Amino acid sequence: MSHHKLTARDIVLDRRDFLQRCGMGFGGMALGGLLGGQASGMTPQPHFAPKAKRVVHLFMNGGPSQVDTFDRKPKLQEFHGKTMPLDGLKTERPTGAALRTPFEFKRYGESGLEVSELFQHTARHADDLCVIRSMTADVPNHEPSLMLMNCGDGRLSRPSMGSWISYGLGSENENLPAYVSLCPGGMPIKRAENWRSAFLPGSFQGTYLDSSIGEVDKMIENLRNPLSRDSRQARQLDFLRKLNERHLESHGHDPQLEARIRSFELAYRMQSEATDAFDVMKEPQHVRDMYGPGPFARQCLMARRLLERGVRFIQLWHGNGQPWDSHDDIEDHRRLAGECDQGIGAFLSDLKMRGLLDETLVLWGGEFGRTPAVELPQAGSNKGVMKGRDHNHYGFTVWMAGGGVKGGHVHGATDEFGYKAVENPVHVHDLHATMLHLLGFDHERLTYHYSGRDFRLTDVHGKVVQDVIA
Repeated sequence: MSHHKLTARDIVLDRRDFLQRCGMGFGGMALGGLLGGQASGMTPQPHFAPKAKRVVHLFMNGGPSQVDTFDRKPKLQEFHGKTMPLDGLKTERPTGAALRTPFEFKRYGESGLEVSELFQHTARHADDLCVIRSMTADVPNHEPSLMLMNCGDGRLSRPSMGSWISYGLGSENENLPAYVSLCPGGMPIKRAENWRSAFLPGSFQGTYLDSSIGEVDKMIENLRNPLSRDSRQARQLDFLRKLNERHLESHGHDPQLEARIRSFELAYRMQSEATDAFDVMKEPQHVRDMYGPGPFARQCLMARRLLERGVRFIQLWHGNGQPWDSHDDIEDHRRLAGECDQGIGAFLSDLKMRGLLDETLVLWGGEFGRTPAVELPQAGSNKGVMKGRDHNHYGFTVWMAGGGVKGGHVHGATDEFGYKAVENPVHVHDLHATMLHLLGFDHERLTYHYSGRDFRLTDVHGKVVQDVIA
């Protein structure tokens, strides 16, 4: 049996292959905000004074119904079971007569904002909410609409909104990712494409965690090496860094390798802070009771703890798959809202009490809305109950709070049935342009040069909706 002595040259030649095989744990995934890109000097500066310094996206993936939540339409009661006098709008699946909402609406706050009984906890913050009732997207399909909302393009591989924002703002805490995506129970459809960095440096990719896992050490896998002490890990990383420096000297700039190197370094630094940040059991009992039970409430509390520690962009998905996709029975919205409403209300209250809401932009919504018309049953595709709604991209609702938006304000409107935006339509590109503006960026100037052109989140579209800015 022959023995070969391992040399430094062997290690240098094999290191890239080694690093490519070592990305399955948290260290390999924690690419968001590794030093905020500052190590490579790539972080832009805001173009003007920002109103917001961080973003939380409460993502009701699957498409919540606007007419059952924040866009009351009395005409649906009048026309229930009847054909609505509207021009034919193409939907993904066949639809029929008008379907009234089974949920009561009330007015809240000094603004008198109308909100459904589904979101009673959220409605207590009516005077903080800026409700956009005239959102539009491009198509009534989940996959391209998810990509449009998250990445600014429904077809091509583009960086996610969170990646653009962390690229622009950098990181406030080198011991945590700048961009975190929490989704209980597994991944949504399109999986990691939703928080990709695409052609931006890998250091701006989102870090995904399954927030339904109760034990922090299991939720953040492979962060600690049980076979190695901290001092030994530090020496290993130092040795690896020297080998990497030698490689980069001889091979030049390699963004993917640099991002991987920083991911290992971030994972090491996170050992001292990440488990504390995600451990909601360190909160007093009355705070946990305020947020309520369940995975979504837990991740809302995690989000507040992450914001306090300088994380720039946090996305809270409702759950794996597309939970708000109520094709069969809109009554399912009651269960879904019950899983998140208390947590959202508590989150907004908590941010206000701690003085964080003014500089935190909170966005709530899905990738599109739902039809005011009932979805007709199809063989093998639904239960035939005729109480559900199909996808609707012609007009839907999102709301924002904090971060410089007008509280207690409604922008735009859909038609009298809630089908199509007819007053001050806001496309997803406009929403992105407005969010970047609130963060201090001109969306036409926050660009990244790739493949011969300057790319941006809004592509060649988008206009700032000045009416929603305080």
